[in-house]
Amino acid sequence: MVRGHRKERVGEVVSNKMTKTIVVRIERRFPHPRYKKVVTAYSKFYAHDEKSEAKIGDTVRIEETRPLSKLKCWRLVAVVEKSSGVERVTA
Repeated sequence: MVRGHRKERVGEVVSNKMTKTIVVRIERRFPHPRYKKVVTAYSKFYAHDEKSEAKIGDTVRIEETRPLSKLKCWRLVAVVEKSSGVERVTA
């Protein structure tokens, strides 16, 4: 039996403060329908991280799964790139 196709996204971890949960920010770039300027839109997804391996700033791949909680219906597949460990300053 073959499973259905599951959506995959690649994004940056913005929070790992919850137990076994990470918040991943996905960037989407598209031209504005009327003005044609390239716009960057962001979406946040809550993803299940069983082993708590993702850290803030890491680039990760997440995959759609069954609902795990009220907000969580994605799970961590792999850490694509580890962050340098230096946090950026937002002023």
